[in-house]
Amino acid sequence: MKIVREALAGTMESSDLMVKIAPAEGELDIVIHSEVMKQFGDQIRKVVDTTLCAMEVRQGLIIIEDKGALDCVIRARLQSAILRAAEGTEIDWGKLL
Repeated sequence: MKIVREALAGTMESSDLMVKIAPAEGELDIVIHSEVMKQFGDQIRKVVDTTLCAMEVRQGLIIIEDKGALDCVIRARLQSAILRAAEGTEIDWGKLL
């Protein structure tokens, strides 16, 4: 999916996260800020990378402000932001995990 506009998903409440997406030239740039980065940073990165790969996102700026969200919440918020930021209106439901 090609990121063509800025988009947000999520909140800054406890056990949630805010995903900000913007178009960018070149490679995919992922920035993750988390209160639990020391304990779960590798798992958060794995969920983000897997979701971006499944949705075929290869360019853009992804900023994640995590407040201790579970994997399923990370995935859902990231998918929502990508769908809001991508061109086209058809959703390939098979890509959503």
